[in-house]
Amino acid sequence: MQETNNQASNSSMKLEPSEAKTKHNLALLEAALYVAGRPLDLNELASVVNSRSKKKVQKLVMRLVHEYFEKNTSLEILELKDERYVLQLKAEFTPLVRRFVNRPLLSSGPLKTLSYIAYRQPISQKRVIEVRGQHAYGHIKLLKEMGLVVAEPSGRSMALKTTDYFADYFGLVHDTSLMKKELKRIFGDALKEEA
Repeated sequence: MQETNNQASNSSMKLEPSEAKTKHNLALLEAALYVAGRPLDLNELASVVNSRSKKKVQKLVMRLVHEYFEKNTSLEILELKDERYVLQLKAEFTPLVRRFVNRPLLSSGPLKTLSYIAYRQPISQKRVIEVRGQHAYGHIKLLKEMGLVVAEPSGRSMALKTTDYFADYFGLVHDTSLMKKELKRIFGDALKEEA
């Protein structure tokens, strides 16, 4: 009798080859989202599982999204616009564990320049330099390299504005006017300095 039970439990532990491959692909997608620390689009995720079928990869990612939802942990996978997905900490946990973050995304100077651009966007590069000082040239270069800010021609100057990646990274809405309201609510009086 015991031998029969062992055989039954051993056979239930073995996965069908297709299910084993699916589990492996889910683990690969989860690993990619974890190490990226940023949203990944379906093309990037497809390359991880070596698939050309965006539909198949989307189905796998949606299964992973559902699994995270069912687990109800502090982490979640969100579907963003343009077929992008991100693994992140749920918003309600951020204030509780913020002190454990090892290093910030940006040092104080570039972060202040980024904040100024985000709140005033679109804003001319010239104006940012006037307000933030000559060192802001380096900040703007860094922010563009990181994909947080873009510069678009505006007359004889460049107009700076934040990217979708910026909004995704900081958990903000993509619509600029709504983002400004959200930033005003978050930062309150600190943003009232008039430019």
